[in-house]
Amino acid sequence: MAWNVSVVPRVLVGERGIQMAWGSRRDAEFTAFVAAASATLGRTAWLLTGNVDAAAELLQATLVKTYVAWPKVRAGEAAAYARRIMVNANIDGWRRRRETPGLPEPEPGSPSAEAEFDERERLGRLLAGLPLQQRRVIVLRFLHDLSERAVATELGLPVGTVKSSTARGLASLRSALTKDGVT
Repeated sequence: MAWNVSVVPRVLVGERGIQMAWGSRRDAEFTAFVAAASATLGRTAWLLTGNVDAAAELLQATLVKTYVAWPKVRAGEAAAYARRIMVNANIDGWRRRRETPGLPEPEPGSPSAEAEFDERERLGRLLAGLPLQQRRVIVLRFLHDLSERAVATELGLPVGTVKSSTARGLASLRSALTKDGVT
């Protein structure tokens, strides 16, 4: 009798208590990928959308599409594959909505609303104010520490466009931070 080595046990915790379920090696590999990459992908989704709810939806859609395509994903390139899916899904969503996403404005009349936001939230607001292409390039270049060539490949852009989008995006962020009194 031959054993199927692609089937591995999974432990499920549910209403009936702890149960063993048999899933494929694919499921185990994908589960490990999600555990390792979901925090980074979640931050990327938030920076791309500028909205917590939209980021959660984008992350979920990305993980579903990644799971469906999992057999095609090359070993070691799962994070890049998922990021590409996320960027493309964000582009598709933006085209459907035809609006520039942004963070909600602070409530008027709140005392020193600017003081309530920490540095990350302020940067998120500034990123949300950038044009979509600049935001994507900045997020991939500096959050994911990708080279200009890698960003160009992921976004399907020429390297020169990535360079100019990076320069313009950083200049806009510096200008906005200077206006806010942050150096």
